[in-house]
Amino acid sequence: MLRFTIALFVCTLAGVSISAAAETCSTNPDALGTSRVLTINPGEFSLLGTMQYKQTLPLKDHEVVLTFDDGPLPPFTDIILDTLASQCVKATYFLVGQMARAYPSVVRRIYNEGHTIGTHSEHHPNFQRLSMRRVEREIDGGINSVTAALDDAKALSPFFRIPYLGRTNAIERFLEDRQLVTWSADIDTNDWWRGSSPEAIVKRTMRRLNAIGHGIILMHDIHRRTTMALPILLKELKANGYNVVHVVAVGERPKSIPELMASPAPDGKASPTELTKVPNGNDLTTRQNQRIRKRRLSRHHPPHWRFQADQVTTTKRPFWVFSGY
Repeated sequence: MLRFTIALFVCTLAGVSISAAAETCSTNPDALGTSRVLTINPGEFSLLGTMQYKQTLPLKDHEVVLTFDDGPLPPFTDIILDTLASQCVKATYFLVGQMARAYPSVVRRIYNEGHTIGTHSEHHPNFQRLSMRRVEREIDGGINSVTAALDDAKALSPFFRIPYLGRTNAIERFLEDRQLVTWSADIDTNDWWRGSSPEAIVKRTMRRLNAIGHGIILMHDIHRRTTMALPILLKELKANGYNVVHVVAVGERPKSIPELMASPAPDGKASPTELTKVPNGNDLTTRQNQRIRKRRLSRHHPPHWRFQADQVTTTKRPFWVFSGY
C-alpha cells in the first residue's frame, strides 16, 4: 500500500496519467461495464479531442469515453442515468449553470452515481460572439452555479467544454490559466440534429468510431432521441468489442454528497428550486419522499430560455432544443 501511495504521488508530480481497474458489475454480469478509470493531471492535458486539437486522451484501441452536454434536464437526464446504471457505465457530464441551479437534486444524483462532473458555461452562449470579459463571466458563473448545486467545491472536476465548441486562442489561454482542461471530442453523435432517429444516431456514431478505433464520444442528455439511442449504442459498443473508460481528475473528491428533496410550496406542490437536505439513512420515509419528488419534478419543469450574456431574451424555442453543442 505504501509503495502504491508513493508511486501515485510521483506520477502526480510528473503529470503522468494513472489507470486503475474498474469495479466488477455485480448487478448485471452481462453488462458492458467500465473497463478502467483513467486519472489525468490538468497540467498535462489542457486541450482534448481530435475534432479540434492534436491531442486527445491516451486511450487504447477500442476504448471510448462517454460524455454528455447541456443538462441536467428531467426526465431525460434521469432516463440516461438509469440506462448507464443498468450497464454499470460511468460517463463525464458537462453541465450548464442555469440548468444546475434549476435541478440541483439531479446534479447530486449524477455525482452520487459515480460520474464525473465538469461545466459548460452559465447560459450556453456562443463564445465567439462575446467579449472576453463576458466569456470569463460565463465560465466562472457556470462553475459557481454547479458548485452551489453540489454544495462541495471538491466534487467538481476541472473539466470544461466550450459551448458550440466555439474555441479561440484567447478563450483557451483563459481556461488554461484557470487550470481547466478544455474538452472537445473525437466522435460527434450529432444527436441534436432534428429528425435524426435513435437508430440513425447509433449508426452514425459507430461508423465514425470504427473509422478511428477509439475516442471521446459527444452526446447530450437533454433530448428524448438520445435517451432512446443510448441503450442501442451501449449494446453495439459491447458487440463490437469496445470498452468504456471513466476519466477523473487527479485529487481527492468526496465519496458522496447529501441528496436533496423538494420542499412543499404554499399551494402544496413541490418547488424544484426550494430544496432541503435529506437526512442520512435509507428509511421508508426517505424513499417515499424521493418517489414523490421525482413525480412532482417531472410535472413542474421551470421554463428555460436562451440567455444573451447578462440579459434574458425569450425565443419561441426553449433552451434545451437549441441547435449545436
